Amino acid sequence: MRTDFFRGRQLIVATMHGKEAAIAPVLERELGVQVVPFRGLDTDRFGTFSGEVGRVSDPLETARAKGNAAALLYPGALVVASEGSFGPHPSGFFLPCDDEVLLLMDFEHTLEIHTRILSTETNFAGAAFTEMRPLMDFAATIGFPAHGLILKRDRDCIAGMVKGIVAADQLRSEAENFLHRYGGVFVETDMRACFNPTRMKQIERAAVKLAAKANQICPRCKRPGFDVVSYRSGLPCELCGIPTRSILSVTRGCAGCQHETEELYPDGKTTEDPMYCDHCNP
Repeated sequence: MRTDFFRGRQLIVATMHGKEAAIAPVLERELGVQVVPFRGLDTDRFGTFSGEVGRVSDPLETARAKGNAAALLYPGALVVASEGSFGPHPSGFFLPCDDEVLLLMDFEHTLEIHTRILSTETNFAGAAFTEMRPLMDFAATIGFPAHGLILKRDRDCIAGMVKGIVAADQLRSEAENFLHRYGGVFVETDMRACFNPTRMKQIERAAVKLAAKANQICPRCKRPGFDVVSYRSGLPCELCGIPTRSILSVTRGCAGCQHETEELYPDGKTTEDPMYCDHCNP
Protein backbone atom coordinates (compact mmCIF):
# COMPACT_ATOMS: atom_id res chain seq x y z
CA MET A 1 0.00 0.00 0.00
CA ARG A 2 1.31 3.47 -0.90
CA THR A 3 0.64 6.58 1.13
CA ASP A 4 -0.31 9.98 -0.28
CA PHE A 5 1.35 11.67 2.69
CA PHE A 6 4.27 12.95 0.61
CA ARG A 7 2.62 13.06 -2.81
CA GLY A 8 3.24 16.20 -4.87
CA ARG A 9 5.86 17.63 -2.54
CA GLN A 10 9.33 18.72 -3.64
CA LEU A 11 12.30 16.75 -2.36
CA ILE A 12 16.02 17.46 -2.49
CA VAL A 13 18.85 14.97 -2.14
CA ALA A 14 21.64 16.38 0.03
CA THR A 15 24.61 15.27 -2.04
CA MET A 16 27.41 16.61 -4.20
CA HIS A 17 28.30 13.17 -5.58
CA GLY A 18 25.34 12.31 -7.79
CA LYS A 19 23.38 10.08 -5.40
CA GLU A 20 20.11 11.51 -6.74
CA ALA A 21 20.61 9.30 -9.81
CA ALA A 22 19.92 6.24 -7.63
CA ILE A 23 17.50 7.79 -5.15
CA ALA A 24 15.22 10.03 -7.21
CA PRO A 25 13.58 7.44 -9.52
CA VAL A 26 12.68 5.22 -6.55
CA LEU A 27 11.17 7.93 -4.36
CA GLU A 28 9.33 9.63 -7.22
CA ARG A 29 7.75 6.31 -8.17
CA GLU A 30 6.99 5.01 -4.68
CA LEU A 31 6.15 8.22 -2.77
CA GLY A 32 4.90 10.52 -5.51
CA VAL A 33 7.41 13.25 -4.69
CA GLN A 34 9.13 15.57 -7.16
CA VAL A 35 12.91 15.51 -6.80
CA VAL A 36 14.29 18.91 -7.76
CA PRO A 37 17.89 19.78 -8.72
CA PHE A 38 19.97 20.85 -5.76
CA ARG A 39 23.44 22.39 -5.64
CA GLY A 40 25.48 24.44 -3.23
CA LEU A 41 26.05 22.06 -0.32
CA ASP A 42 29.60 20.93 0.35
CA THR A 43 28.95 17.51 1.89
CA ASP A 44 32.70 16.81 2.04
CA ARG A 45 32.87 19.04 5.10
CA PHE A 46 31.08 16.28 7.03
CA GLY A 47 33.80 13.74 6.20
CA THR A 48 35.61 12.21 3.23
CA PHE A 49 36.56 8.63 2.45
CA SER A 50 40.00 9.67 1.24
CA GLY A 51 41.07 11.16 4.55
CA GLU A 52 41.08 14.94 4.13
CA VAL A 53 38.21 15.41 6.60
CA GLY A 54 37.47 12.99 9.40
CA ARG A 55 33.88 12.16 10.26
CA VAL A 56 33.11 13.30 13.81
CA SER A 57 29.68 11.67 14.30
CA ASP A 58 28.09 8.30 13.64
CA PRO A 59 26.57 7.71 10.18
CA LEU A 60 22.98 8.60 11.13
CA GLU A 61 24.02 11.82 12.88
CA THR A 62 26.20 12.71 9.91
CA ALA A 63 23.30 12.17 7.50
CA ARG A 64 21.11 14.31 9.77
CA ALA A 65 23.71 17.08 9.75
CA LYS A 66 23.76 17.01 5.95
CA GLY A 67 19.97 17.14 5.85
CA ASN A 68 19.78 20.08 8.25
CA ALA A 69 22.35 21.99 6.20
CA ALA A 70 20.46 21.28 2.97
CA ALA A 71 17.16 22.44 4.49
CA LEU A 72 18.68 25.83 5.24
CA LEU A 73 19.41 26.26 1.53
CA TYR A 74 16.00 25.01 0.35
CA PRO A 75 13.36 25.71 3.05
CA GLY A 76 10.08 23.82 2.85
CA ALA A 77 11.30 20.84 0.84
CA LEU A 78 11.57 17.26 1.95
CA VAL A 79 15.21 16.24 2.33
CA VAL A 80 16.94 12.91 1.85
CA ALA A 81 20.51 12.55 3.09
CA SER A 82 22.78 9.56 3.20
CA GLU A 83 26.07 8.42 4.67
CA GLY A 84 28.17 5.43 3.74
CA SER A 85 30.85 3.55 5.66
CA PHE A 86 33.32 0.95 4.46
CA GLY A 87 35.35 -1.61 6.35
CA PRO A 88 35.28 -5.19 7.66
CA HIS A 89 31.87 -6.85 7.95
CA PRO A 90 30.80 -6.96 11.63
CA SER A 91 30.29 -10.74 11.51
CA GLY A 92 32.90 -11.63 8.88
CA PHE A 93 36.04 -9.68 9.58
CA PHE A 94 37.80 -10.70 6.37
CA LEU A 95 34.91 -9.54 4.19
CA PRO A 96 34.76 -5.85 3.20
CA CYS A 97 31.28 -4.35 3.42
CA ASP A 98 29.30 -1.28 2.45
CA ASP A 99 27.13 0.16 5.23
CA GLU A 100 24.65 2.71 3.84
CA VAL A 101 22.33 4.87 5.95
CA LEU A 102 19.52 6.79 4.24
CA LEU A 103 17.42 9.40 6.04
CA LEU A 104 14.20 11.14 4.96
CA MET A 105 13.49 14.40 6.81
CA ASP A 106 10.12 16.16 6.74
CA PHE A 107 10.57 19.42 8.62
CA GLU A 108 6.94 20.46 8.12
CA HIS A 109 5.69 17.50 10.16
CA THR A 110 8.78 17.01 12.38
CA LEU A 111 9.19 13.56 10.90
CA GLU A 112 12.25 11.42 10.23
CA ILE A 113 12.40 8.00 8.61
CA HIS A 114 15.68 6.20 8.18
CA THR A 115 16.91 2.85 6.99
CA ARG A 116 20.17 0.95 6.62
CA ILE A 117 21.66 -1.47 4.12
CA LEU A 118 24.68 -3.62 5.05
CA SER A 119 26.16 -5.44 2.07
CA THR A 120 29.29 -7.35 1.10
CA GLU A 121 28.66 -6.33 -2.51
CA THR A 122 31.45 -3.76 -2.66
CA ASN A 123 34.78 -3.33 -4.39
CA PHE A 124 36.26 -1.43 -1.45
CA ALA A 125 39.99 -2.18 -1.57
CA GLY A 126 43.47 -0.69 -1.57
CA ALA A 127 47.03 -1.90 -2.07
CA ALA A 128 50.61 -0.63 -2.39
CA PHE A 129 52.63 -1.18 -5.58
CA THR A 130 56.17 -0.68 -6.81
CA GLU A 131 55.55 -1.87 -10.38
CA MET A 132 53.02 -0.95 -13.05
CA ARG A 133 51.84 -4.38 -14.17
CA PRO A 134 50.42 -5.61 -10.82
CA LEU A 135 48.91 -2.15 -10.34
CA MET A 136 47.00 -2.44 -13.62
CA ASP A 137 45.93 -5.98 -12.69
CA PHE A 138 44.54 -4.63 -9.41
CA ALA A 139 42.69 -1.91 -11.30
CA ALA A 140 41.02 -4.53 -13.49
CA THR A 141 39.89 -6.57 -10.47
CA ILE A 142 38.01 -3.63 -8.92
CA GLY A 143 36.18 -2.77 -12.15
CA PHE A 144 38.30 0.09 -13.47
CA PRO A 145 37.63 2.26 -15.46
CA ALA A 146 33.89 2.08 -14.69
CA HIS A 147 34.94 2.47 -11.05
CA GLY A 148 37.28 5.30 -10.13
CA LEU A 149 40.63 5.07 -8.35
CA ILE A 150 42.68 7.23 -5.99
CA LEU A 151 46.47 7.36 -5.93
CA LYS A 152 48.49 8.30 -2.85
CA ARG A 153 52.12 8.28 -1.84
CA ASP A 154 51.13 5.82 0.90
CA ARG A 155 47.92 4.78 2.64
CA ASP A 156 47.86 7.63 5.15
CA CYS A 157 49.40 10.44 3.09
CA ILE A 158 46.84 12.80 1.52
CA ALA A 159 49.34 15.38 0.27
CA GLY A 160 49.46 15.29 -3.51
CA MET A 161 46.93 12.49 -3.88
CA VAL A 162 44.97 12.21 -7.14
CA LYS A 163 41.26 11.34 -6.98
CA GLY A 164 38.59 10.39 -9.49
CA ILE A 165 40.83 8.55 -11.98
CA VAL A 166 38.60 6.89 -14.62
CA ALA A 167 40.83 6.70 -17.69
CA ALA A 168 43.62 4.21 -18.37
CA ASP A 169 46.02 6.77 -19.81
CA GLN A 170 45.57 9.01 -16.77
CA LEU A 171 46.11 6.07 -14.42
CA ARG A 172 49.35 5.10 -16.15
CA SER A 173 50.63 8.67 -16.26
CA GLU A 174 49.85 9.46 -12.64
CA ALA A 175 51.09 6.08 -11.37
CA GLU A 176 54.37 6.41 -13.27
CA ASN A 177 54.82 9.83 -11.71
CA PHE A 178 54.35 8.43 -8.19
CA LEU A 179 56.67 5.49 -8.90
CA HIS A 180 59.34 7.78 -10.26
CA ARG A 181 59.14 10.28 -7.39
CA TYR A 182 58.58 7.95 -4.44
CA GLY A 183 59.44 4.44 -5.61
CA GLY A 184 55.93 3.27 -4.79
CA VAL A 185 52.25 4.20 -4.87
CA PHE A 186 49.17 3.31 -2.87
CA VAL A 187 46.06 2.67 -4.97
CA GLU A 188 42.55 2.60 -3.52
CA THR A 189 39.01 2.55 -4.81
CA ASP A 190 37.27 5.92 -5.00
CA MET A 191 34.18 5.28 -2.89
CA ARG A 192 32.35 8.49 -3.78
CA ALA A 193 29.02 7.44 -5.29
CA CYS A 194 29.56 9.16 -8.63
CA PHE A 195 32.78 7.16 -9.11
CA ASN A 196 31.47 3.83 -7.86
CA PRO A 197 28.55 2.13 -9.65
CA THR A 198 28.65 -0.79 -7.21
CA ARG A 199 28.03 1.55 -4.31
CA MET A 200 25.33 3.35 -6.28
CA LYS A 201 23.42 0.06 -6.51
CA GLN A 202 23.46 -0.25 -2.72
CA ILE A 203 22.19 3.31 -2.37
CA GLU A 204 19.33 2.39 -4.71
CA ARG A 205 18.57 -0.66 -2.53
CA ALA A 206 18.50 1.63 0.51
CA ALA A 207 16.08 3.95 -1.31
CA VAL A 208 13.74 1.03 -2.04
CA LYS A 209 13.86 0.01 1.62
CA LEU A 210 13.28 3.60 2.74
CA ALA A 211 10.25 3.99 0.46
CA ALA A 212 8.77 0.73 1.74
CA LYS A 213 9.17 1.93 5.32
CA ALA A 214 7.64 5.31 4.49
CA ASN A 215 4.64 3.54 2.99
CA GLN A 216 3.91 1.71 6.25
CA ILE A 217 1.24 3.83 7.94
CA CYS A 218 0.32 3.91 11.62
CA PRO A 219 -3.22 2.52 11.93
CA ARG A 220 -4.04 5.05 14.66
CA CYS A 221 -2.60 8.43 13.56
CA LYS A 222 -1.78 7.66 9.88
CA ARG A 223 1.83 8.77 10.30
CA PRO A 224 4.32 7.16 7.85
CA GLY A 225 7.13 4.94 9.09
CA PHE A 226 5.15 2.41 11.16
CA ASP A 227 7.96 -0.13 11.35
CA VAL A 228 9.44 -2.95 13.40
CA VAL A 229 10.79 -1.75 16.75
CA SER A 230 11.45 -5.11 18.44
CA TYR A 231 11.46 -8.86 17.94
CA ARG A 232 10.38 -11.68 20.28
CA SER A 233 11.96 -15.10 19.99
CA GLY A 234 10.31 -18.36 21.01
CA LEU A 235 8.96 -20.02 17.86
CA PRO A 236 8.22 -23.59 19.06
CA CYS A 237 10.12 -26.55 17.70
CA GLU A 238 8.09 -28.67 15.31
CA LEU A 239 9.30 -31.87 17.01
CA CYS A 240 9.46 -31.21 20.76
CA GLY A 241 7.46 -28.00 21.09
CA ILE A 242 10.12 -26.23 23.16
CA PRO A 243 10.62 -22.55 22.28
CA THR A 244 13.58 -21.89 19.99
CA ARG A 245 15.62 -18.75 19.35
CA SER A 246 13.72 -18.15 16.12
CA ILE A 247 11.35 -15.18 15.84
CA LEU A 248 7.85 -15.73 17.19
CA SER A 249 6.57 -12.19 16.74
CA VAL A 250 7.52 -8.65 15.80
CA THR A 251 6.29 -5.42 17.33
CA ARG A 252 5.69 -2.45 15.05
CA GLY A 253 5.59 1.04 16.48
CA CYS A 254 4.83 4.65 15.63
CA ALA A 255 7.37 7.33 16.50
CA GLY A 256 4.54 9.89 16.61
CA CYS A 257 1.68 8.60 18.77
CA GLN A 258 3.66 5.64 20.24
CA HIS A 259 1.00 3.15 19.13
CA GLU A 260 2.29 -0.44 18.87
CA THR A 261 0.98 -3.70 17.44
CA GLU A 262 2.35 -7.24 17.74
CA GLU A 263 2.36 -9.58 14.75
CA LEU A 264 2.71 -13.32 15.37
CA TYR A 265 4.57 -15.57 12.93
CA PRO A 266 5.99 -12.79 10.71
CA ASP A 267 7.89 -15.29 8.58
CA GLY A 268 4.71 -17.23 7.81
CA LYS A 269 5.55 -20.35 9.84
CA THR A 270 4.12 -21.45 13.20
CA THR A 271 6.87 -23.96 14.11
CA GLU A 272 10.62 -24.21 13.61
CA ASP A 273 12.68 -26.98 12.02
CA PRO A 274 14.25 -29.19 14.75
CA MET A 275 17.71 -28.47 13.31
CA TYR A 276 17.42 -24.97 14.84
CA CYS A 277 16.25 -26.27 18.23
CA ASP A 278 18.81 -26.20 21.06
CA HIS A 279 17.03 -29.17 22.69
CA CYS A 280 16.74 -31.44 19.64
CA ASN A 281 20.03 -30.33 18.09
CA PRO A 282 22.22 -29.13 20.96
